Amino acid sequence: MASVTIIGCGWFGFPLAQSLISQGHHVKSNKRKQADLIALSQAGITAYQLDLSTEIDLASATELLDSDMLVVNIPPGLRRGETDYMANLNSLKSVIGDKQYQRVIFISTSGVYPSEDKIMTEQDAISHSPVSDILLQAESLFSCMDNACIVRFSGLVGPKRHPGRFLAGKENVSGGNVAVNLVHLDDCVAAISLILNSSSIGAVYNLCAPDHPTKQIFYSQAAIHAGMSAPTFDQQISPSKVIDGNLICQQLGFTYQQPHLLKMLDAC
Repeated sequence: MASVTIIGCGWFGFPLAQSLISQGHHVKSNKRKQADLIALSQAGITAYQLDLSTEIDLASATELLDSDMLVVNIPPGLRRGETDYMANLNSLKSVIGDKQYQRVIFISTSGVYPSEDKIMTEQDAISHSPVSDILLQAESLFSCMDNACIVRFSGLVGPKRHPGRFLAGKENVSGGNVAVNLVHLDDCVAAISLILNSSSIGAVYNLCAPDHPTKQIFYSQAAIHAGMSAPTFDQQISPSKVIDGNLICQQLGFTYQQPHLLKMLDAC
């Protein structure tokens, strides 16, 4: 089985690592703080301390990155006002240098698509805002590598991310007519595992459940499911984009484990 390095071992990266280990892969990953390495080691992950925002221990980083396959999973944090995303990615790319991998997966987001009344396929990404421009720059850093695949996650839900909490109790929320684009953690893990284990892949895949209820219908029921107050919505009509996550199904035979958003709530 292959060795896989996962850069970023948090809410998504950790269960991905656990899944890959259960398949027989040797998994390496990192945490910023030394104290956080214990949980990784206890899970069978070969753990390294790596903080891309500080001076990098090149010897340790080189050992971490010495694997057959690489998954880069660094949350942008741009909506929270974080500003070091591209600097961190450039630092990582610098350490990688000219190393070759059997597979490189870069985790991106559906934020690269504009808010238009349109079904968005992998070909529709454009720079439509400062955030989307940064996201596309990040993708381009890794899409030029051999055997690379960009995977764009829609809104992430799952354990500790119940969508009922997102809008609970809010009033006059806009965009009640807008289609909801979400994907469950289980499908993220399964899709990345499939891409790593597939001999032939596409350059870019969206990952989004095929069910798209309106924002008003879904978040009202999601809040009630979470035992919270349902939000209220204004009556303004907003552009409604739908993320098409079917290409990975067509090309790799992927099947969504959580295709229905309201049923998905029971798995959050």
